[in-house]
Amino acid sequence: MARRWRSGHRDVDLIVEHEGTIAFVEVKARCGDGYGDPAAAVTWRKQRELSRSAAIWIDRHGPPGAHYRFDVVAILILGARVRIRHLVDAFPVHRGR
Repeated sequence: MARRWRSGHRDVDLIVEHEGTIAFVEVKARCGDGYGDPAAAVTWRKQRELSRSAAIWIDRHGPPGAHYRFDVVAILILGARVRIRHLVDAFPVHRGR
């Protein structure tokens, strides 16, 4: 549906649809584990920004009757090894400003 969708200074990495559910996906990657789990970088502030961007996308492009969720794809690169985790429905929708 969309890649790097922007609304002002905010963006959503991926917007995908599967079987009537639209997922707003944040992708986080880290080379090495020195900064911890990449998924942990999706803090409540980032979640709030994603929720706000998603609300704008839904107002402009959201199909009637669709279900929505937020996913996180965490990529950890450890030398020649790459670990990819897909966290489905990773956090709830944040309401308000």
